[in-house]
Amino acid sequence: MLKTEIPHALAAPAALDVSVCASDALADLGHTLCAVLRAFEGASLSVSSGSLKMKPSACDLLIQVVSEACVPAALEQLLRQRAGQPGCAVLVVAVDLPASSLDELLAAGACDFLRAPVATGELATRVRRALGLAQERASLNPRPIHPALRDLIGDSPAFAQQVARVPVLARYDASVLILGDTGTGKEVCAQAIHYLSARAGGPWVAVNCGAIPTELVEAELFGHVKGAYTHAHSSRAGLVREAEGGTLFLDEIDSLPYGAQAKLLRFLQEKEYRPVGSNQVTHADVRVIAATNRNPAQLTARGNFRQDLLFRLNVLTLHLPLLRERQSDIPALALFFLRSAARQWQKAAPGLSPAALKKLVAYDWPGNVRELKNVMERAVLMSSSGQLSAQDIDFDGSCASIDAVPVSEESFRAAKARVVENFERSYIEHLLASNAGNVTHAARAAKKNRRAFFELMRKYKIESDAYREAV
Repeated sequence: MLKTEIPHALAAPAALDVSVCASDALADLGHTLCAVLRAFEGASLSVSSGSLKMKPSACDLLIQVVSEACVPAALEQLLRQRAGQPGCAVLVVAVDLPASSLDELLAAGACDFLRAPVATGELATRVRRALGLAQERASLNPRPIHPALRDLIGDSPAFAQQVARVPVLARYDASVLILGDTGTGKEVCAQAIHYLSARAGGPWVAVNCGAIPTELVEAELFGHVKGAYTHAHSSRAGLVREAEGGTLFLDEIDSLPYGAQAKLLRFLQEKEYRPVGSNQVTHADVRVIAATNRNPAQLTARGNFRQDLLFRLNVLTLHLPLLRERQSDIPALALFFLRSAARQWQKAAPGLSPAALKKLVAYDWPGNVRELKNVMERAVLMSSSGQLSAQDIDFDGSCASIDAVPVSEESFRAAKARVVENFERSYIEHLLASNAGNVTHAARAAKKNRRAFFELMRKYKIESDAYREAV
């Protein structure tokens, strides 16, 4: 299974760990690959061998030797490796592997593949490329130094570039504005900035500005004295005082009433404020991190948000991508949320079938990471088997909700078209999952002819094979 050639030079820095994993049936090929890797000239590689059942290892490159019979084991190991060691690159050596199975492994996070028999020159090229990717990921994803960073999962370029900015933003005490749609993880990133900063020992106080009644916003933030307004039967310190020495996170900052904006601006400039009903100036040492899912420039242009406040908040910026823009992160995120839900509800963590993984990756995720978390928790609670099937992945309870549709500045017609598309896609996927990928039965359930149902599947690039479970 290995073409014998003179080993090629492999330029690689020192102290790089490579793990080669194969099933028992392919163990000989795995050992041969290990021997060839150790013989590469100019390389300083620590090479080890193991089984596809091996737990995640702290290596820079995982090489999986995979045949059709061991795809489920390889897929499970790949997902666990991506979740436990997100910086690790995965290279697949395919032994008589169909294209559909190879696609599943690539969708789950493998960065490259080789088909057996393997030429040593090509192996050197692919290994060098994969190790380069691993080093790039390592530079973008520094090792976590606080538990809060464990929730920053993903190594897609769109996400990794923003995560790499988090330690930089934490280094300075200036205000931060985090931009991103609903459910993209703005509060998780804000919390990571706090716990990486010099204020980590101080309080972390988070508030959703849109959840506070308009007439109570100022009192909630800056406190009030007794008798400041009706029902103010006692004095209250306020959230700014509560966050003294730490960080105050203001989510949905665009919901802040105009009057409260002026008071917040003064606080950011002077580090002082007056509680409602008081003439006494109070000083506070608090860092403010704000977040919004709206376009700040459009808000200020409409006169709904003070431009001077925007300038003051927007000293440092983080812009989080949509989940559909970081599709390669979905497998690792799904496994992370699956395990978290299993621990929370004291259930054994099920595996993810290839069909379930395909369905997750193909979905549009209008509710972003928050929706994925809800979908995985629902699947864990409702499933009674040891492996989640495509039928267990139910989007209806999340994507059909109005709250799951992200707020945007688009026209009514465009927004309506987007919602209709999301509904149609979800409806078709649900019917295919309910009918195990049988298009005829799914079309009959939808009361549509088979040709029309196929046209909708083609429109949204939905493959019925993704919903057929292996028997």
